[in-house]
Amino acid sequence: MNITAADVNKLRTITGAGMMDCKKALVEAEGDFDAAIDLLRKKGQKVAANRSDRDATEGVVLAKSNGDGKRGTIVVLNCETDFVAKNDNFVQVANTILDIAIAHKPATLDELKALPFGDSGMNINDKITEEIGKIGEKLDLSYYGTVDAEMVFCYNHPGNKLASVVGFNKSASEDVAKDVAMQAAAMAPVALDESSVSEEIKQKEIEVGKEQAINEGKPADMAEKIAMGRLNKFMKENTLLNQEFIKDGKMTVSQYMKSADKDLTATGFIRFSLS
Repeated sequence: MNITAADVNKLRTITGAGMMDCKKALVEAEGDFDAAIDLLRKKGQKVAANRSDRDATEGVVLAKSNGDGKRGTIVVLNCETDFVAKNDNFVQVANTILDIAIAHKPATLDELKALPFGDSGMNINDKITEEIGKIGEKLDLSYYGTVDAEMVFCYNHPGNKLASVVGFNKSASEDVAKDVAMQAAAMAPVALDESSVSEEIKQKEIEVGKEQAINEGKPADMAEKIAMGRLNKFMKENTLLNQEFIKDGKMTVSQYMKSADKDLTATGFIRFSLS
């Protein structure tokens, strides 16, 4: 198995672990990135919290709501260099694709790519191919996601590398909605609440917790309890409603919303980051 420097750097970017640790993990995992990430975590290495970030390099991430504020949409258009990502024409193409997605509400990314690109006579996929010819870089419309709710708020972080959309069960003030959307963007939760976390993730966290406990010299019969305690900590740190509110660590995000309106809660979110 040939592990390249690019492979090592990619894993380091994803996890934040050291170069040598990343190389050893990739060698042990025979090049499997997911397995390498689990190996690093079991050895107590720092890894990025957000597992949902896709394998992307440069480009733009854009979010926008529809006219009645009940659907929020994110699209991601990738390119190879930051120079192209900052090009006005490239950003305009991405914005046009976002507007098309909002207007037509396609069910999937492939359906979005098949939609007409304005009056050009081309579909979106053809338009991207045309832009590749003009720019000379690989381009890819890599992500399309939506949130439907009684109210949505879309947050675009300056620089167009990070965006989030949060849905609410009722109208919220712009300040509160923005705070929650910024929380989702900054803290990269993996799910809305405990019930939204998949069994696969829960079992993986328990497995990692047991392994860490044993590696720390804890008795095997205590490993299960320790793992469950760490799972509870994981839930608090990685589910949006249970996270500490970044502007006031004395309350959770859920408590913050209820302090503004006792009936207010978030019903869903999506987040995408290129960094």
